[in-house]
Amino acid sequence: MPANDLDLLIDAARAAGEVAARFAGPEAKRWDKPGGLGPVTEADMAVNTLLAARLLGARPGYGWLSEESEDTSARLDRERVFIVDPIDGTRSFIEGSGTWAHALAVAEAGKITAAVVYLPMRDKLYAAALGQGATLNARPIRVSDRADLDGAAVLAAKPNYAPRHWPRGVPEVKRAYRPSLAYRLSLVAEGRYDAMLTLRDSWEWDIAAGALILDEAGARVSDRNARPLRFNNPVPQVGGVVAANPLLHAALAEALAPEASA
Repeated sequence: MPANDLDLLIDAARAAGEVAARFAGPEAKRWDKPGGLGPVTEADMAVNTLLAARLLGARPGYGWLSEESEDTSARLDRERVFIVDPIDGTRSFIEGSGTWAHALAVAEAGKITAAVVYLPMRDKLYAAALGQGATLNARPIRVSDRADLDGAAVLAAKPNYAPRHWPRGVPEVKRAYRPSLAYRLSLVAEGRYDAMLTLRDSWEWDIAAGALILDEAGARVSDRNARPLRFNNPVPQVGGVVAANPLLHAALAEALAPEASA
């Protein structure tokens, strides 16, 4: 990883925040993506244009994967790839809430090497580089040390608690939720919540940045079947996300694992 990839992401994220702030959330022009993929606004597209110009302008040899750009197979042949969600939590942006984020990451050989999650309306910038720890506004952060699943504070949407996911019974946890998946990941890295999970297939741009921030904050991050995450896949999705400190992650993995047949 070039030593200044993280600095590049930080500068680009802050510039993205300035662009997004020019649009009044509820008043920003919006439309629905084809195939029921959710809403998009003129702010998403403006931020995407800015990020592509800034990041690819600085690293023309890198590939590009963004929620708001047409995907091509060209990125699969690149040594390094930007994985970007211009605005994660677009519905939150439309509602005028401050819990939306810019999520930027660099992947190399399937692993994230630099990452930023920036919430401009909350002045929160999470950042990490591989092997260098994770920070919030330049201060080191660490995951919680809770080991017991019962009573743990878990960020997850309601469908994740459906009994079919939990063969040994739905655990008694303190439930919470935030619209931005990148923010949920970062809040666990910060230690404000003990774990997060999403059991449906997840787009890489939603989780790439947060996955490294969590990992560098001491978490174990996996798919729903406790397998390591890999990025820049031909179909840019992973099989859900489960994240917590290693002990709590093991408890979650055991609770989610199918029961052995007799």
